[in-house]
Amino acid sequence: MLRPLHDYVVLEKVKEEEKTQSGIILTTKEAKDEPSHGIVVAVGPGKLVDGKTVEMDLKEGMRVIYKKYSGTEVKDAGKDYLLIKAEDILAVVE
Repeated sequence: MLRPLHDYVVLEKVKEEEKTQSGIILTTKEAKDEPSHGIVVAVGPGKLVDGKTVEMDLKEGMRVIYKKYSGTEVKDAGKDYLLIKAEDILAVVE
């Protein structure tokens, strides 16, 4: 398992399916934008400010929205993850 350092977070991207109101899943062959939300898998200890570690508000299992095109894609144990700085996470979905 990945263990992020400093103020980095490991996310698992959430893929959305497009559905009609009746529940039919739509498939398209066109290229689409990558999803910009994911689930927090692991959180680093926090950012170092003035010699003190400032802990992050993020916890494992939180669903978050992050900036598009940010972070580094990594593969671990056959799964794809996104390693991203905490400051690139815009919101927590509740």
